[in-house]
Amino acid sequence: MKLTSLSRALGLALSLQACSPAQQVTEATPAATASAAESSSQHFTNPLFVNGADPWLEYWNGNYYLTTTTWTSQLVMRKSPTLAGLATATPVNVWSETNPKSCCNFWAFEFHRLQGPDGVRWYLMYTSGKQENLDGQHLSVLESAGDDPMGPYSYKGSPMPDSWNIDGNYLEHNGKLYLLWSEWVGDEQLNWISEMVNPWTLTGERMVLSRPHLPWEQSGRKVNEGPEVLKHNGRTFVVYSASFCDTPDYKLGVLELTGDNPMEQSAWKKYDQPFFERTDGVYGPGHNGFFTSPDGKERWLVYHGNNKETDGCGASRSVRAQPFSFDETGLPKFGKPVPEGTEVPAPSGENGPLVVRPEGISWALKLNNNQCLTAEGDGDCAQSHWVLDPTTAGRYRLVSAQGQVLNADATTGPWLNSATQQWQLLATEAQQWQLKNSATAELLSLPCDGGQCDQLQLLPQGNTVLSSRQSGKVLATAGCEIKTGTELVQQSWNGGTCQQWQWLPTAQGLHLKPASEPTLCVQVNADALAAGAPLVLGRCEAKSALWALQPQANGALLLQSLHSKQLLDLPSCALDEGVVLRQAPAEPDRLCQQFYLREPE
Repeated sequence: MKLTSLSRALGLALSLQACSPAQQVTEATPAATASAAESSSQHFTNPLFVNGADPWLEYWNGNYYLTTTTWTSQLVMRKSPTLAGLATATPVNVWSETNPKSCCNFWAFEFHRLQGPDGVRWYLMYTSGKQENLDGQHLSVLESAGDDPMGPYSYKGSPMPDSWNIDGNYLEHNGKLYLLWSEWVGDEQLNWISEMVNPWTLTGERMVLSRPHLPWEQSGRKVNEGPEVLKHNGRTFVVYSASFCDTPDYKLGVLELTGDNPMEQSAWKKYDQPFFERTDGVYGPGHNGFFTSPDGKERWLVYHGNNKETDGCGASRSVRAQPFSFDETGLPKFGKPVPEGTEVPAPSGENGPLVVRPEGISWALKLNNNQCLTAEGDGDCAQSHWVLDPTTAGRYRLVSAQGQVLNADATTGPWLNSATQQWQLLATEAQQWQLKNSATAELLSLPCDGGQCDQLQLLPQGNTVLSSRQSGKVLATAGCEIKTGTELVQQSWNGGTCQQWQWLPTAQGLHLKPASEPTLCVQVNADALAAGAPLVLGRCEAKSALWALQPQANGALLLQSLHSKQLLDLPSCALDEGVVLRQAPAEPDRLCQQFYLREPE
């Protein structure tokens, strides 16, 4: 939709103007400007990146989301509007754990959009265990607050906390939910199945789904693991990984549900030949997932593999993807692993036209005359709702509530994966921002009654959650108290009102207020200027109660005290619950000073 009705209402015209050297601005993003051709990815090459074992990938509302094994006590997620962009996408820790019984060795994350007790949510299942060894590995399940795969997440439980189990996945069949997983019995690693009452709780018996009885499933060790569900034309398959991952013969096999009841062994058929295995140049291809192209027309396989025959189960495994089809009998046809460096056409529809609705909070973009940038063009700040969605190389796309993207010519339209639809944010000296188009290098200038018509305030709308990029934990009040002097701490998300915040603009900066008590504001204790001073709730009139939000090239935010010029900081980059947030001098690229705004529901 064109933004011309705003100019008619004000009797002015929208314009784009070149960025003048005389304008005192600081680029918050890389200075290089890319062409539209550079932005529009038509191909990518495998591998996407190294140290990417056990990948899980989903395309949702305009972005790809990817997780891989981290081996640490943090769950990392990446997102990008293009598959190729995942190679350089910012890794964000969406969850961390410090309990020594389950803090470490995080493996094989999968996130599924399912109907839960409180509605549709994302359920992120992962394997973790003891810090000192791998004996305690078991599944745990997190639940998202809303419809954003990046959270925030709360811990729901473990389906089997007292036994060794890994590689959890869900099967939905005839209105029931089932858990698929892998565990050892004697010298065999087996795939199992059991019914669930919710996405984290089992009910009833547990049944062996498959065991490694065929010769090609026994290279190195007898292994069936990583069961993944694939549905097509009314048929249900489970694609699993076979043989030991430390060998080059790790590969994919296929089961099919041929009966009505998944809990009956006779209802499953195992195919006696592998469906995807090593080639000269790609070794140990396995632990896969499936996703669809942005236009829904293609099916894609994501998996890990090695470049060397001698590489095994470690960090050498890299993320790879390729399309697949089904043969004339209806069976999946994965082909052969694509060799390293081979160009693969981007998934169908990736370059649009697409209506996209990326997950994220709404921002109002406000001029100094109380007019705002709106997709409807009426300048009504109550209707200024934009998602500032990071794309790549320090760029953002501005997406309206209608799923339309702001173009270089100040119109909105469907996403075309063009640099003309991507913008760099330039910070001015007045805590305002300019939008520089990534293709034209021109500034967006809006109609206004004099003044700086190309400078905008960026105002978060509604209740927000402030999540640490380092820990995945959120800003909260100690003890969930809302009173003067209460320190601000990091906590795991639990949906509490003391973890939700609102932003109020003033002439000098932003006030950060508890959503449940708008008379209090976040300030530095005693208006201190010293590094290390804690953040507390206090008077909104305090000198240190004024803040500036600074979007970064990677999509994260810095929160700066306008009194001390220092930043909100997570001391020692701690993952622990209850760590007090403090102010600290800015450090370039410091992970523990970077935060994300999330929606609470």
